[in-house]
Amino acid sequence: MDNLISLVNKIQRACTALGDHGEASALPTLWDALPSIAVVGGQSSGKSSVLESIVGKDFLPRGSGIVTRRPLVLQLHKIDEGSREYAEFLHLPRKRFTDFAAVRKEISDETDRETGRSKMISSVPIHLSIYSPNVVNLTLVDLPGLTKVAVEGQPDSIVQDIENMVRSYIEKPNSIILAISPANQDLATSDAIKISREVDPTGERTLGVLTKIDLMDKGTDAVEMLEGKSYRLKFPWVGVVNRSQADINKNVDMIAARRREREYFSTTPEYKHLAHRMGSEHLAKVLSKHLETVIKTKIPGIQSLINKTIIELETELSRLGKPIATDAGGKLYAIMEICRMFDGTYKEHLDGVRPGGDKIYNVFDNQLPAALKRLQFDKQLSMENIRKLITEADGYQPHLIAPEQGYRRLIESSVISIRGPAEAAVDAVHALLKDLVHKAVNETPELRQYPGLRVEVTNAACESLERMREESKKATLQLVDMECSYLTVDFFRKLPQDVDKGGNPSHSLFDRYNDSYLRRIGSNVLAYVNMVCASLRNSIPKSVVYCQVREAKRSLLDRFFTDLGKLDAKHLSSLLNEDPAVMERRSALAKRLELYRSAQAEMDTVAWSK
Repeated sequence: MDNLISLVNKIQRACTALGDHGEASALPTLWDALPSIAVVGGQSSGKSSVLESIVGKDFLPRGSGIVTRRPLVLQLHKIDEGSREYAEFLHLPRKRFTDFAAVRKEISDETDRETGRSKMISSVPIHLSIYSPNVVNLTLVDLPGLTKVAVEGQPDSIVQDIENMVRSYIEKPNSIILAISPANQDLATSDAIKISREVDPTGERTLGVLTKIDLMDKGTDAVEMLEGKSYRLKFPWVGVVNRSQADINKNVDMIAARRREREYFSTTPEYKHLAHRMGSEHLAKVLSKHLETVIKTKIPGIQSLINKTIIELETELSRLGKPIATDAGGKLYAIMEICRMFDGTYKEHLDGVRPGGDKIYNVFDNQLPAALKRLQFDKQLSMENIRKLITEADGYQPHLIAPEQGYRRLIESSVISIRGPAEAAVDAVHALLKDLVHKAVNETPELRQYPGLRVEVTNAACESLERMREESKKATLQLVDMECSYLTVDFFRKLPQDVDKGGNPSHSLFDRYNDSYLRRIGSNVLAYVNMVCASLRNSIPKSVVYCQVREAKRSLLDRFFTDLGKLDAKHLSSLLNEDPAVMERRSALAKRLELYRSAQAEMDTVAWSK
């Protein structure tokens, strides 16, 4: 069972080292879940003497007023007989103290380091481990003594501050309360009993200790209290006899004081029948056994809490993202990696792994054909327009067989209107590609982490898409212009000629411009323009995909990467500027996760050893 107390000791030390003191915070606390014995008593109740008697050493600061101004987590470790006693502080991990007067001085000095010399209090605990053959395995938390008035140099609020600190420890359901009260004062006025009763009204978690039994007025004794008749707790009261102030001044040995305590209870008639369960040695054994029992019952719950909290911490850390590197090379690498993640997400949208890319096909399959159908060629090919263009094209020399120049002008004026749908297709695909950039940015967690980089990547991607749009527009409109600049001759060779239809080429010029003739020209031009539309309906998507979609997949951030390599460390840092609150939160979560993983490993070790 001793390994259970050692387990809690290790986890408590890890809690303190990693900033978990149990106070209210936005972080989960493991400290509150660990069973501990909180030592509670008023000033001059003999609290320090009880602790020193349990340890068998003088090691606590003494003086008037409030001496204990920080919680002292006292971990006792029993070692082999004949081994030399020593002490270690958590804040001085490689230093062993064999002189316990130096331990006392270090407690005072460490208190002043945290609180200054202002006599203020602090909830940050001091961890002290004592290794001795004269102790039992035990952990106690010595709390500041309850007081009713502030001493000089302390604010009036110190009285309430101390009570609040004590309450924060003893209110925890896993806390065992060691309530120390002097027997030579009325128990009804005991600070320790009063506050213990408030947080533990049934006495289930409270162990009572009576000090100064040997200093009671003549004719009075503490038998009724020790027997639990005047004030009953679930566990029997334990009486102790501490060293007197004269003994302390004479440096009376603690081991000799323990012997005198045993003699007092065994030889005093009123307490003879209770001697077997009196004294500081018995108190230490009772506390050790009780702590072991409580720890054993709480272990499953603590394990469950640790496992659950690890998952929660890992989830939040993953959401916050990794911390940034400190050197320029590391920052450049981090930016490149984030950009690659974004680029990969963007490609997944285009390739159909994520939604969005299918809308581009909709432009080619629906929007472009619909726009081509909406072109009003009939206006270009009205009788008046055909007559006008052909007449103008003939000039002073009327055409002989077919109005070739008229045909060219009519076709060109019709085909040129296809530029509108072609440009619209380019712009529609550009808008979709741009929308996918914003989607990919929002789906890249690391870009949410760094607002500066997010803006730069978004701007760089949109600028690239803009350049691709211009290239695409140029190439796509060239396709239309090509159809204007060279007509497909075979189409016209296959058209029926007037002679074939019985026409007479000797008709007058006036007859040649009659409505029937012009309608045939309009019909031929419309057939040719429809053939061109069908051809462009297939070639425009190819041009758009080649110049925009394909390039977006290949080189969306190429120019950004080139510019990135020219930036100095300062500019790289500006891209990775992060909200200080997020950085602080990540650091705190990482420390807390380290604590819980350490606790989990310790728990697993104990489980295997069983």
